[in-house]
Amino acid sequence: MIVLRRLTFARAGHPLVRDASLQIAPGWRVGLVGGNGSGKSTFFALFNGGLHPESGDLEWPERWVMAHVAQETPALPSPALDFVLDGDDELRRLEADLARAEASHDGEAIGTIHARLGEIGGYGARARAAELLHGLGFHDPDFSRPVAEFSGGWRMRLNLARALMCRSDLLLLDEPTNHLDLDAVLWLETWLKSYRGTLLLISHDRDFLDAVCGNVLAIEQQAMTLYKGGYSDFETQRAAQLAQQQSLFEKQQREVAHLQAYIDRFRAKATKARQAQSRIKALARMETVAAAHVDTPFTFSFREPEALPDPLLSLDKIQAGYRSGAGENTIERTILSHVRLTIRPGDRIGLLGMNGAGKSTLIKLLAGVHPPLAGERQEAKALKIGYFAQHQVEALRPEGSALDHLRWLDPDTPEQQHRDYLGGFDFRGDAATRPVGPFSGGEKSRLALALLIWQRPNLLLLDEPTNHLDLEMREALAFALQGFEGGVVLVSHDRHLVKTTADTLLLVADGQVAPFDGDLDDYAAWLAQARNAARPVDVEAKEAKAERAASREADAAARKELLAKRRPLLKESEQLEKKLQGWQGEKKLLEERLADSSLYTSPPHPQLAGLLKRQGELAAMIEDGEMRWLEVQEALEALPEA
Repeated sequence: MIVLRRLTFARAGHPLVRDASLQIAPGWRVGLVGGNGSGKSTFFALFNGGLHPESGDLEWPERWVMAHVAQETPALPSPALDFVLDGDDELRRLEADLARAEASHDGEAIGTIHARLGEIGGYGARARAAELLHGLGFHDPDFSRPVAEFSGGWRMRLNLARALMCRSDLLLLDEPTNHLDLDAVLWLETWLKSYRGTLLLISHDRDFLDAVCGNVLAIEQQAMTLYKGGYSDFETQRAAQLAQQQSLFEKQQREVAHLQAYIDRFRAKATKARQAQSRIKALARMETVAAAHVDTPFTFSFREPEALPDPLLSLDKIQAGYRSGAGENTIERTILSHVRLTIRPGDRIGLLGMNGAGKSTLIKLLAGVHPPLAGERQEAKALKIGYFAQHQVEALRPEGSALDHLRWLDPDTPEQQHRDYLGGFDFRGDAATRPVGPFSGGEKSRLALALLIWQRPNLLLLDEPTNHLDLEMREALAFALQGFEGGVVLVSHDRHLVKTTADTLLLVADGQVAPFDGDLDDYAAWLAQARNAARPVDVEAKEAKAERAASREADAAARKELLAKRRPLLKESEQLEKKLQGWQGEKKLLEERLADSSLYTSPPHPQLAGLLKRQGELAAMIEDGEMRWLEVQEALEALPEA
């Protein structure tokens, strides 16, 4: 059990939480939520020794094994699979001990180590590590690649796999979905549901929290409060609390009325398709969301586009991919073929597909970043694309402030108007004039979105826009997208954003782009089926088979070592038994001869002295032989049966 007793902690002298007292039972999966800077990651630092409480106590069982995801990965030469296996410390220690025992031919130690390996599932460890890597989007050829060859995002996936490989009692996960696509998020969600230890999870993905967690620990106003239920339950309870505050009630009602009007308009146009019905349900739930987030620091909306041509963009018989080289040395790699797509104002398109299927390729084709290899890409004369991807965040100038970036983009607008606009993204006061360089990932993403929205696009292409954004900003973005009049194409692992934004789902798979008939629950089922088809061998059965084979090998090795010890003892025992039988027979005959009275005449018979001497020798030999035979038998009994 984790126990907090009047716990107070701070960061850089700034108090974050005061006098927190609560208990977290073993096996609970707890979502840790709160605004940026509220103290979530600092709370984790108390567990791994990176920080100490100002006062009070934080206790958990000393015997617990704790696992967490490292934030950095050095450029190691180790293969990816070995790097993940290193997450199980006991496994690696046993493997090293086994190598030493085999080198010294210590049969007893070999048997003990193999028994422990069987207990911890060590013979199936490589299969489990491979399953973790597959689930997080790696392919078989990646297993042998050095860690140093992977990019930063993929190294974070390796760190996550390594943490999951640890057979931990307490697992700390800080934003584990940030570098994952939807497929990997769905897999991780399933994995965490079956995790038997205690989980503390920081996440800004509400659907992920709802699916995984049975409790929510909220940090607000320097207090920690434990709620029962998932994130939606927390929102409901928090909305009820906020509704009691009269100063916020009227604003809440205005937000709810605005949402209801939008829901009514959408319902009037909706078909009975499952995706449309799913959207209606998601929007209806947003009434509660609006209430729970009524005090959000983010208040922005998309500026009205200058023009809304129809259609905005059309693709016809497109072949998409990459072209390298020139002239006769040109090499083309086709990712997608025969793509037909028309985007009109008001379209809301969500792209689905497995990692590497071509979602980002399609987004880049729509954005004009990569020209088509074949076919026609036709854009409207007044098309204005707002393309958000990771490179927009990386393109921010570190020496400039948020206000500077907006001035460079639009030098003719008055500064106060720029400041008012940035305030809607929570860049207020000094936050608007500080250099961007030291900004967190979330702050940079917010600024990149603000700059994109300022340009009044009529087509939004959003490739994982929620990475590093907290829950409040994600909700603000979802609300803002409801009022956007242009077209939207979205790739996101945040299912809540997809559900509340996308009216149409397109599946990118097998080099094709086609409508997906279903909602995200149907997609999760399709994904599971596709994975099973791609990997027909049941992983658990394969792992069990590997364990049985390894166990048989271990048993055979142990028997071989045991026989090597028993064989000389058995041979010596047999030889002693034969010798004792011979000596005892000779002694019996000798005693019969010494019973003859004629040997004891006066003077004594010449043979008497020799017979008596031999009798003493035989008695000594028999006594020594019997003692040695007993020692051999004791040694044999001390060895286990082969």
